[in-house]
Amino acid sequence: MATILRSLSYRYQWLYDTISRLAALSVGGERRFRELPLTGLTVNPETQILDLCCGSGQATSVLVEYSQNVTGLDASPLSLKRAKNNVPQAQYVEAFAENMPFTDHSFDLVHTSAALHEMNPEQLKQILNEVYRVLKPGGIFTLVDFHSPTNPLFWPGVAMFLWLFETETAWQLLKTDLVQTLSQIGFNVNPPQLYAGGSLQVIQGVKP
Repeated sequence: MATILRSLSYRYQWLYDTISRLAALSVGGERRFRELPLTGLTVNPETQILDLCCGSGQATSVLVEYSQNVTGLDASPLSLKRAKNNVPQAQYVEAFAENMPFTDHSFDLVHTSAALHEMNPEQLKQILNEVYRVLKPGGIFTLVDFHSPTNPLFWPGVAMFLWLFETETAWQLLKTDLVQTLSQIGFNVNPPQLYAGGSLQVIQGVKP
């Protein structure tokens, strides 16, 4: 069942958007969900931003309100086609996140929203190393993704969502200490900010 629902949610934009909006109610709505990774950051029109695994541009639409230099990267031609229609203000690149076609020190800010849980452990390490490479010194990596709930009341909803719409990689992320992983790569990382009963984490890491 998970495979069928997952496939349908990516095939039909309206279904994916509906699922996203419903899931975001736990933090106060989709707009708030998209802005959580930007909390406390200083972003101006000149900030070079990479929206990593941008999908159809849901988060990109918020990022372009802050900066005139936003690049969305995704490996899916269909998602990028939708992103270009939804958010034409950004530039887009079709590529895999673990092998980005950018020079070292290209971006001030790399952002990713609910994408890392799609990656197996080896991909995840490759992607995080690539993020470190393309960030400028002093640049920031900010992300929002699943986290193992700290409030037991949120476990049934999270488990149901993962069973219906995700794969084993999402369950693996729940067991992954992203702060430790990012620190080992070289980022200076603060403890994650947790939301929705601890089922969502926001992490910001600075490249020295």
